[in-house]
Amino acid sequence: MTATSTPPSTPYAELKAPTTVRRLLTQPTTGPLVALILACVFFSLSTDQFLTGGNFSLIVQQVMVVGTLAIGQTLIILTAGIDLSCGAVMAFGSIVIAKMAAEGSLPPLAAIALGLVVCGGFGLLNGALVQKIPLPPFIVTLGMLNVAFALTHIYSEEQTVTNLPGPLTALGQTFPLGRTDITYGSLVTIALFLLLAYALSNTGWGRHVYALGNSPEAARLNGIRTSRLTIGVYTVAGILYGIAALLLISRTGVGDPQAGQTDNLDSITAVVLGGTSLFGGRGSVLGTFIGVLIVGVFRNGLQLMGVASIYQTLITGVLVILAVTVDQLSRKKAR
Repeated sequence: MTATSTPPSTPYAELKAPTTVRRLLTQPTTGPLVALILACVFFSLSTDQFLTGGNFSLIVQQVMVVGTLAIGQTLIILTAGIDLSCGAVMAFGSIVIAKMAAEGSLPPLAAIALGLVVCGGFGLLNGALVQKIPLPPFIVTLGMLNVAFALTHIYSEEQTVTNLPGPLTALGQTFPLGRTDITYGSLVTIALFLLLAYALSNTGWGRHVYALGNSPEAARLNGIRTSRLTIGVYTVAGILYGIAALLLISRTGVGDPQAGQTDNLDSITAVVLGGTSLFGGRGSVLGTFIGVLIVGVFRNGLQLMGVASIYQTLITGVLVILAVTVDQLSRKKAR
């Protein structure tokens, strides 16, 4: 009589743990999150000023404008596009809002609404040119960057707009939270990140955005109205640039025609560092949020260490190249 051997029983936890760890490691936001934590640890050990509530509040205030731009940039990059005009459009929107409220006859809320419409109009035009003609997003938005930049300087007459009414700077006010102060504008930025993250993950519109980025032709054959979707994404991004314009005004207290000149590159940097692929169809708004914080933490930490701004730019450039390299290698591995 032969004894029947039975395989040794494996505890459920032992089966579950490796699967959970593997799933975490394959999440696109895991790498950026680890990089953010390591950066915080490094700067905390390098300078006593970094690990304070006031400094973290400063970082959040510094990134809220670029963070809002980066949300719109993420939507566009997910469709395999790119927007070089976001900083210039934001600057024009801020001048429109400031001049209409300070020197025109419009009430502050009407001036803000007009600014959102103007920025949304730029997004609508970008999307229409990309989809209807069609033109490459790089070329369209590069041209629109120059158009918005020129209109900003023509309309402002090269002058900074001051004496703004109180409602325009309300989002720059702070409230205490523990031992630090938080601006209302920071809450607006965080709320926008959460709203768009929910929309991308839990709505048909979000699934269509990812499908469009993966393969426009396959998306069209599956019944997705790719033309309307593309124009809609660019328009939503433009409205987000208008909100960024209001946050910029609330933080600086003026309408500055020189603002936003490098914010287009900063927004792309944040999106790439957050794990969103420049080839479209892969990434997340929450990853961009981490990417924005990485940019803010690195710049803040390097400033506290006394590193010259040119070296900060150098380090940021190296980080972007590393992030794109990792994305490209992971795509090759997935094929």
